[in-house]
Amino acid sequence: MSESPAQSAPSADAVVPPPVPRSRIVIASMVGTSIEFFDFYIYATAAVLVFPTLFFPKGDPTVALLSSFATFGLAFVARPIGSILFGHFGDRIGRKATLVGSLLTMGIATFVIGLLPTYDSVGYLAPALLALLRFCQGLGLGGEWSGAALLATETAKPGKRAWAAMWPQLGAPIGFFFANGTFLLLLVWLDFDAKTAASNHAFLTWGWRIPFLASAIMVVVGLYVRLKLTETPVFAQAVAEGKKVKAPLAEVVKTSWRPLIIGTFIMLATYTLFYIVTTWTTSYGTGKVVDRSGVEVSINYSDFLGLQLIAVLFFAAFVPVSGLLADRYGRRPVLILITAGIILFGISFGWFISPESVTDTVMLVFLVVGMSLMGLTFGPMSAILPELFPTNVRYTGSGISYNVASILGAAVAPFIATWLVHDYGVAWVGVYLAIAGVLTLIALFSARETRDVSLTDV
Repeated sequence: MSESPAQSAPSADAVVPPPVPRSRIVIASMVGTSIEFFDFYIYATAAVLVFPTLFFPKGDPTVALLSSFATFGLAFVARPIGSILFGHFGDRIGRKATLVGSLLTMGIATFVIGLLPTYDSVGYLAPALLALLRFCQGLGLGGEWSGAALLATETAKPGKRAWAAMWPQLGAPIGFFFANGTFLLLLVWLDFDAKTAASNHAFLTWGWRIPFLASAIMVVVGLYVRLKLTETPVFAQAVAEGKKVKAPLAEVVKTSWRPLIIGTFIMLATYTLFYIVTTWTTSYGTGKVVDRSGVEVSINYSDFLGLQLIAVLFFAAFVPVSGLLADRYGRRPVLILITAGIILFGISFGWFISPESVTDTVMLVFLVVGMSLMGLTFGPMSAILPELFPTNVRYTGSGISYNVASILGAAVAPFIATWLVHDYGVAWVGVYLAIAGVLTLIALFSARETRDVSLTDV
């Protein structure tokens, strides 16, 4: 449904803007997503380390952890709403302004979390405020990813879209590295041990707040970079030709419902893998999740963060590899092969990380394999998802697919995995991951190859 000629007649300034230097686009797409994912991941780390103790009633530690995970998952419920909200403006007024808005939403919410009073100070208001701000984080990230992906893909050279699109994907491991690295430095500096520290320890009193408050500096840098951008030529051309739509959400549901479903399930295994290997594995590896046999995995929290920092380097290293492969061989063949690897990885959980056999070395190998697969599967996503949709609904469509998958694959993953390992054993967590992989394989076989499609199609 296009706007009428009277409504959409191009104005004098509705012309294709001069090209922006490629280096500026790379920095703007990568720096912005790095900041957004840093904000998102410091919450994920605190959801295991801090929030169960400070923001929920005292009692069963497993219940407190599950409550923290539930609040953690709330952002994933908000993310599709954010993709609809920001997608509407991204497809109506442009990519640049919408990316600035999403960054501000995420940044302000993260900063305010660092100022929150705890449960001992204000009772149930503390988890309520935490949940509200976590929801706002989800809104911001829901609008961030698709805008950054479109900024990269809609300015890419022919035959190089997957390579161009992998730059915003690098924001995830970069943000994760700095989030966990910041917490690790704080733990070492303040000599904090989660299992033995008193409730009035400096880390629990004020130290955990530092990453949240410091994120404001990063947001200012990100805003400066993004305000230097101009609109993407693909969107500017759609504006000049009067091909915007009044209601992107209604249009994408009407005309592109099949790509919405396929895109959602293409992303499912990626999300499930990442949040099992990071958020759930952190709680499991440090002994906060007890197997049905009663055996704990007892790696020191600081040591575990160190293992994750090593593993995330493999995540970052394999993102560009996947971009090169997806440009050379196509999106579908590469992702089908990688998803098969994710299924095999899931099947291995029972003997790989059983509580009785886990050591620091075994856990490191497990994390490296998982993060390497994550880099390979995550890299092409910012190419294939936008390529499934036409220009006038691309921001909305790719964002909804990406973020609905976050509910199905990420929001519930730590919660389900915690329940499975507690009641049935760690092997069933791997089965859960393998099932997600099978659903992604079905979606990939149902999708068309998009490597050579034109992004100027409306």
